[in-house]
Amino acid sequence: MTDPIADYLTRLRNAISAGHRVVEVPASNLKKELTRILFEQGFILNYKFEQDGPQGTIKIALKYVNKVNAIKALERVSTPGLRKYSSHKDLPRVLNGLGIAIISTSKGVMTDKEAREQNVGGEVLCYVY
Repeated sequence: MTDPIADYLTRLRNAISAGHRVVEVPASNLKKELTRILFEQGFILNYKFEQDGPQGTIKIALKYVNKVNAIKALERVSTPGLRKYSSHKDLPRVLNGLGIAIISTSKGVMTDKEAREQNVGGEVLCYVY
């Protein structure tokens, strides 16, 4: 697999369009951080890490409000073929602040709002709204 983050986002997107309540994805430290951010921002209902074998899995409970999913779109921004970096001054605003951009910085994975507060830039991984 060349792009595990794109695979993670695609699994979430497919589960949402199929109307599933729970989706399982292979675990990694970056995917755990992405899941934590989605939970803290209210896009998913809950998550659980299961260690079975060397890699483990993440079970994500999707959040539905009146039978409509809380996540409208997941967009991969930086790809292995074309990395997108941004300084703290030029961090993107998603839907004028209604959505979030997830940034991988030297201080860890965080949202665009947290990165602006800490004055750090980094690689723009994805947009969620």
